[in-house]
Amino acid sequence: MGGNGESNENQGGRHQEVGHKSLLQSDALYQYILETSVYPKEPESMKELREVTAKHPWNIMTTSADEGQFLNMLLKLINAKNTMEIGVYTGYSLLATALALPHDGKILAMDINRENYELGLPVIQKAGVAHKIDFREGPALPVLDQMIQDGEHNGAFDFIFVDADKDNYINYHKRLIELVKIGGVIGYDNTLWNGSVVAPPDAPMRKYVRYYRDFVLELNKSLAADPRIEICQLPVGDGITLCRRTS
Repeated sequence: MGGNGESNENQGGRHQEVGHKSLLQSDALYQYILETSVYPKEPESMKELREVTAKHPWNIMTTSADEGQFLNMLLKLINAKNTMEIGVYTGYSLLATALALPHDGKILAMDINRENYELGLPVIQKAGVAHKIDFREGPALPVLDQMIQDGEHNGAFDFIFVDADKDNYINYHKRLIELVKIGGVIGYDNTLWNGSVVAPPDAPMRKYVRYYRDFVLELNKSLAADPRIEICQLPVGDGITLCRRTS
């Protein structure tokens, strides 16, 4: 896309979809994906939760609709049953996960803010999947440390999704690699971080983007060098890196 087209599009305002973090150059192309492939198949409960989340002032934190669809299919493809989610917000990705799991599937879900989770909880309950969720309010690291210490959860998780404090992603990884099974998958969200990973250091950025940028860069290098995993970084949403544990 030419420079003029890009600047005109930016001046015209970015795409209005809640949780929109598409890295596609054209917003029209993103809209095409949503309208053609995502919205027609989106479960009613997911749509309802998107609409609830849209009214929240922090709605940029939500998982985008196309990423929700991707997670839902991925979980079915790997036949996941026992999963974990760090960073829940109003629960859009949590609902995508819960809908994908079998009736007796389980999700350990952790977030420092129960209030946000409770915004989405009525929708999750109405969808009939709340029984699959064990929600814990508070920081995840002490919970992970306790699980490792107990020794009962090592290699117990089929899938783990992390969309939380970027400055702790490396700390999470050190622990999650022990908790995910061999052949299981960890997904780290926001690994392209608004595209800032390729921006020059002096480029104009929002404060929070600049603050977390170095942590994301460090994580990406660390995952690429980790001999215990195979990785695949996808430009879905704000970038998601899938790590399959091999040893």
